[in-house]
Amino acid sequence: MNTMISEGCFNLHTAVKLVGKLLDGTVFTKKGHDGENEDNLFEFKTDEEQVIDGLDRAVLTMKKGEAALLTIAPEYAFGSSESKQDLAVVPPNSTVHYEVELVSFVKDKESWDMNTPEKIDAAGKKKEEGNALFKAGKYARASKRYEKAAKFIEYDTSFSEEEKKQAKALKITCNLNNAACKLKLKDYKQAEKLCTKVLELDSANVKALYRRAQAYMNMADLDLAEFDIKKALEIDPDNRDVKLEYKALKEKVKEINKKDAKFYGNMFAKLTKQDAANSANSAPNEPEPMSIDSKA
Repeated sequence: MNTMISEGCFNLHTAVKLVGKLLDGTVFTKKGHDGENEDNLFEFKTDEEQVIDGLDRAVLTMKKGEAALLTIAPEYAFGSSESKQDLAVVPPNSTVHYEVELVSFVKDKESWDMNTPEKIDAAGKKKEEGNALFKAGKYARASKRYEKAAKFIEYDTSFSEEEKKQAKALKITCNLNNAACKLKLKDYKQAEKLCTKVLELDSANVKALYRRAQAYMNMADLDLAEFDIKKALEIDPDNRDVKLEYKALKEKVKEINKKDAKFYGNMFAKLTKQDAANSANSAPNEPEPMSIDSKA
């Protein structure tokens, strides 16, 4: 059967049988078909980049015992690079076929099935995964990890005071780190929203003010950027990064003022020239002779 590929939002520990083929029928991988021994199955965890994206997404839509025939385009397979697999080389920009059978899976525990210590622990682990992905330059995947981490501890009304403190610290870190991801991904509106969330929890957070100012600058909201930078400098006058950002902001304002001056100067010059041309081209109006009354 054909299986629709869609985005999953949870992790599965899966065991599958699969055969991967090129369009000409060449088999480049075969796993889990060594007899009936389940120890020989191919195992991987979804959303961990352990397999190609198309296979990762497809497995999330399948039921236990289901078999599927997948056709996966290059952007969800091995992309524009050559890839050496177990049995053959997959050429660049290859569409591939997979025959896959989902033998078993174990789903990660959902947050509502966890007690409070488990939620805090799960949030901490997702945060660390996000940090590793961020360091590797995988900003979109890191962002997802931070979002998942924050969701584990989103609702903390039943937490003890100590647990609320831990959850608050994690929320601040995850939202701040996620804002850094969004800045890298040029999603400035989301970066601004995440920093605002942090500032609702900690109004004197210099990193949140700094990153929100960066978002505002990239959205050309220079007045708001200046407000955040000045507030950050009030809290931490010696912060080198904030000082550099303030310098960059001043340069940007200066550049915009120059452009505005040039634009309005050119406009004024054009209008003056046009008025002069109009004056030169128009002849003086001759007075109309007074009409006479023929009946006089």
